[in-house]
Amino acid sequence: MLWVKAFHLLFVISWFAGLFYLPRIYVNLAQTQEPGAYDCLIGMARRLYRFMTPLAVLSLVFGLWLMVGYGIGLTSGWMHAKLLLVALLIAYHLICGRMLATFERRANQRGHRYYRWFNEAPVIILTIVLILVVVKPF
Repeated sequence: MLWVKAFHLLFVISWFAGLFYLPRIYVNLAQTQEPGAYDCLIGMARRLYRFMTPLAVLSLVFGLWLMVGYGIGLTSGWMHAKLLLVALLIAYHLICGRMLATFERRANQRGHRYYRWFNEAPVIILTIVLILVVVKPF
């Protein structure tokens, strides 16, 4: 089970690196006026999103494996809260994909400040998830 936990943590950390960095690329896309820089940033964002998606799936697979292996049921309040936050992270990931499609069409209507604030959501969710998993407050 420790190997499963190690791989779960590896994939979660890697996924979060992408969740932290992709919106930062969106900040730069929203600010740039130069077509060459825009195309370069779109390429970076596209490759990052394509890489992040399997990391998200592997995080979920290994997380479910841990739940089954440790027998952590849905009777724990902290697990309910964690799973809700994981669902929000999945939604955030998918929203990032829709934003990427908007940038690829060059149809973005939002400014860089919006993406700076959008970038804070995974930090907040990660903080709460860590507290739930380590402290198990309820």
